[in-house]
Order: sequence, then C-alpha cells, then structure tokens
Amino acid sequence: MPLTLASLHVYAVKGCRGTSPASAVAQLRGFAGDRRWMIVDDAGRFISQRSHPALALLEAELTAQALALGAADRPVLSIPLDADGSPVRTGAAREATVWDDTVPVVDAGDFAAAWLHNVLGTPARLVHMPAATHRAVDPRYGAPGDEVSFADGYPYLLVSTASLADLNARLKRPLPMDRFRPNLVVDGCAPEAEDGWRRIRIGSVNFRLVKPCTRCTVTTIDQATGVPDGPEPLRTLAGYRTWQGGARFGMNVIAEGEGIVRVGDDITVLD
Repeated sequence: MPLTLASLHVYAVKGCRGTSPASAVAQLRGFAGDRRWMIVDDAGRFISQRSHPALALLEAELTAQALALGAADRPVLSIPLDADGSPVRTGAAREATVWDDTVPVVDAGDFAAAWLHNVLGTPARLVHMPAATHRAVDPRYGAPGDEVSFADGYPYLLVSTASLADLNARLKRPLPMDRFRPNLVVDGCAPEAEDGWRRIRIGSVNFRLVKPCTRCTVTTIDQATGVPDGPEPLRTLAGYRTWQGGARFGMNVIAEGEGIVRVGDDITVLD
C-alpha cells in the first residue's frame, strides 16, 4: 500500500475546534493560519482545554478577511483582519505566555474579550501572533531558525491511521483521531512506523520528525462534547508507549520549506 496523506487539520485558535481542508499551505511555523490565535487570561497566560475543556466546542473559521468564532446559542464573533492577518480593531499592546515563552501579540479588543468571558465564564482575551513575532522551538530538538506558532512546542504533529488502529485494538471503546489533534494524518504504514522516520516528503515539501509527542489530559476529552470521559487513552498508552516518563503518541514535526500539501499526496520516507 502506498504511503499517503489521509487528512490534514488546521486549528485557527489554539485549543478550539479545528477544520479539515483538502489542502493547506505548509509554512515554517505551521500551516498557514494554524494556531496564530490564542485565548489568554488576564495575566496573558494561555487558556487550554486542560483547564477549560469546553474550548473543544468553540468553532473557529479563518479567512483572509475575518476570524469567526462560534459557540452554541451565541451570536458569532467576527474579527475583521488586515493584510497581515491581525485584527483591524485592536486593544492595548500585550505580551502572551505559552508555557515558558512570552512573546509580543496583537490583542483583538474589548468586544472579543467580552464575548469570550460570556462564553467561557471567566475573564479571557483573544490575541494574535503577527508575522513579526518569532517563537523558537526547543533548541534540544530544533535547528537555529526553527520556529513555532502558539502550538505547544512544534509546528506540526503527525499520526498514522495504523497507530490509532493499534491503540484502539487495546481499548474497550475505540477513540477517534480528533482526540490527538494532529495536523498530518498518514495512511499506508505499519503501526508506530512514524517513530522511526527522520525526514519525509509530502508532495513537494520536506519535513523533519524531531521527537515523539508526549500526550496530556486533552486526549481524555471528548472533542464532540467538550467533556472529559475517563482515563483513556493515557492509561493504556502508559502501558506500552512511554517516553521520558510520559505516554507518547505521534511525532512532532518541523517543515524544511514551504509549499502546498494536499490530501492524497504521496509521502516518501527520506531518512
């Protein structure tokens, strides 16, 4: 069976529901439009599904003209964008913190903050990472110049359908791929084959697989309901897939260039 790109996924706002387009522009800090937006608390620290699992229900749709956020029984929040993709109407200059990184951001203003407060039930603001802001990946695994958006640590996450099938065969209740929030889903390989890949080509774009992804409690949240539903898959993964003290599933990936990737693209393992 040929190795192909089964699906690709873009998350316009960190922690919110993603989209699954037929193609996307691969850039050095992630797919174009992937996690360039983030929700933060009053201190500027990122809010994620770990503390607010209902973020899974927030729908985010990004176009060249606007970012739209939708929640059940709420009016859609539409943020007009300028040519840089930043909000046209902005709040005060801010910095935002993702894990150990604090970077300059563009605030989307008080109206967006009020909408989020109303939806989440806690003070929150919406911020954007402009092109002029740079956030480096962990230098232990990246090269000089490698950067990332608001993703946890790396621009892309790759998982194979075979690895999920292997995990599901060990679970009492199978889980969908969206529990793992990948960017790149690969078909046509053996389970966990991606662990041994170092460089691949998807379409015309080369990627480096730099480290396993250590999984967190987000994988225990039902992405359709926004509700945690038990210890799986972490309990099972911990029994056969551990790395540096954590349950691992999927590989963190860095692009070596830019270009369009499409669902159905052939994948070549280069190393």
